[in-house]
Amino acid sequence: MDGIHDLGGMHGFGPIQREEDEPAFHQRWEASVFAMVMAAGRAGATGNADRFRHAIERIDPIAYLEHGYYGRWLGAVETLLAETGLVEQTEITARAQVLGGRPHARIAARPSPHPDRVTPAASADNRRQLRQPPQFATGDPVRTVTDVKAGHTRLPRYARGKWGRILTCHDAWVYPDSHAHGHGDQPKHLYTVMFTGKELWGSEADPALRVHLDLFEPYLELADV
Repeated sequence: MDGIHDLGGMHGFGPIQREEDEPAFHQRWEASVFAMVMAAGRAGATGNADRFRHAIERIDPIAYLEHGYYGRWLGAVETLLAETGLVEQTEITARAQVLGGRPHARIAARPSPHPDRVTPAASADNRRQLRQPPQFATGDPVRTVTDVKAGHTRLPRYARGKWGRILTCHDAWVYPDSHAHGHGDQPKHLYTVMFTGKELWGSEADPALRVHLDLFEPYLELADV
């Protein structure tokens, strides 16, 4: 999915500010959101981690940039609560205003009128077994695909159509592109692929930079050396 969440490699956002000894929650409401998401998961509203990630991707783009990490979680869980029918979005808005929310404040959640039906995950373990062997081996040169379908994907925009090399072959894992939309596990082999900074970002990149991405087999094709 091409959206505001896919910011890797983009200019204009300034340096990353690291906070030493950063607390898990900076404000009390963040802890409340964390608890809400955990409770929603147990109630079957989030479905699985891939569906939840896709809900974050679908929130209002300006809210994504302005509301912070747990603000995105809040928008995502509201989206999923509305899509599963556990609560109406109008009820959430009305309750927020009763508690002091501004009537015209930006709402991050954007539930679909025709949401995917996702069965809650039976286990948090996404590792699977496949009979067919992996298509690639350690050391193989590969190129990432560019024809990414609409919906959730773990292939970042900045790494599409780029040449890399297989560093590690992992077991098969649940395929996020199908899992997020209720199309089953459809497990695929997973690889760690190494890219040079110059391949990803051009000649001005640090020549010593190496970026390692964990990518699923459908994202890759064998490249000419």
